Amino acid sequence: MRSNISSTCDIIIKFGSITYLRQIWWLEAVGKIRFEFAPGKYSLLFKIQLGKPIRKCGRKTCSLDQVHGWDIKPVRFQLSTSDGQCAMSERHLDESGRWVYHHAGDFVVENQNSPVWVKFSMLQIDCTHTKGGLCLDCVIICPFEYRGKYKYSD
Repeated sequence: MRSNISSTCDIIIKFGSITYLRQIWWLEAVGKIRFEFAPGKYSLLFKIQLGKPIRKCGRKTCSLDQVHGWDIKPVRFQLSTSDGQCAMSERHLDESGRWVYHHAGDFVVENQNSPVWVKFSMLQIDCTHTKGGLCLDCVIICPFEYRGKYKYSD
């Protein structure tokens, strides 16, 4: 994907539909995107939820029945760019029942007319236990100064 973006816009990378993982041994969610960003500093966040979104009596709620294993070992959030920048963060997932933005890291774009590849991943590959009940909605790339509008875990 190639496009221009101003420094006040957010890029939201949707996966077509919300992905729900009922039970798994390991997780590798990986993607990449190519954009011509305006010069500046950007943040990359994953929007996830522990629990399955459901409607009950016409109201949106969340089923926590299958949430397990995410508090045992940390999940690794990573990004890398075509010019060699890398960022990584790790955290245990322990906030159930609501959408949370997890900050993978930041990167800097210096050249206006040069497309940048951004690779991103969310990994938990410890196979000593099962994990389940995770929803992955999207990945967001936003200007660094606007990342505060997303309630995120750092």
